Amino acid sequence: MVLGLVVALVVCGCKKEEPETEQEKPRKEVPMGNTLQWLGHASFKIRYDGKVIYIDPWKLSEAAHDATLVLVSHSHSDHYSAKDIAKAAGPETKIIASPDVVKKEGKGQALTPAEKINVDGVTITGVAAYNINKRYHPKANNWLGFLIDIGSVRIYYAGDTDLTEEMKTLKDIDIALLPVGGTYTMNAEEAATAVDYIKPGRAIPYHWGDIVGKRADAERFAENAKCEVTVLKPGQTLKLNAD
Repeated sequence: MVLGLVVALVVCGCKKEEPETEQEKPRKEVPMGNTLQWLGHASFKIRYDGKVIYIDPWKLSEAAHDATLVLVSHSHSDHYSAKDIAKAAGPETKIIASPDVVKKEGKGQALTPAEKINVDGVTITGVAAYNINKRYHPKANNWLGFLIDIGSVRIYYAGDTDLTEEMKTLKDIDIALLPVGGTYTMNAEEAATAVDYIKPGRAIPYHWGDIVGKRADAERFAENAKCEVTVLKPGQTLKLNAD
């Protein structure tokens, strides 16, 4: 799978940006072609060929009502937020989420690990996301990461997870979105090992700067990961070429 990438602002590899506050508000949304945008914490927004996908929308600054798809990994309040789903959703929006989220939301299509759903040309595959030596995300809950195949791009969003054997089965990942904050998920060093498993073209760290994790965690990940790493600020985008 081939993906052309252009960083929206020049931040790649393990290069450091000017110091910023770890929580920038508002998280402004910038329409600019095919892009992947970090909205802060564990939230992302993908724009690609007219489709708009939100992942775990939380603390949205605007009610854009522009979502084609909303993906929700699990029911913890920093990932499942009914009011933020309402801000993202329009009349035709489809929700794909873990079964507990669908039950709470009262609508949507449930997805479990290894299941696959195709919606309007976008293929979403569930990937197991769980803790190994922590109690916060039990494997039995069937909580999710997502493989997102859209156009020529394959994006892996890991969810709230530790380093798992399932990651070794992932192939042809263009962009891996990986938690690095520790406590509830992988830390920076474990996320770097996940890169060894996945071998993505590029990685973007999240789950830092709000609730848990600091910018130093993201930078330590960038220094240790054996791939290109883009450390985004909240609201910042990475351009995705369609070819």
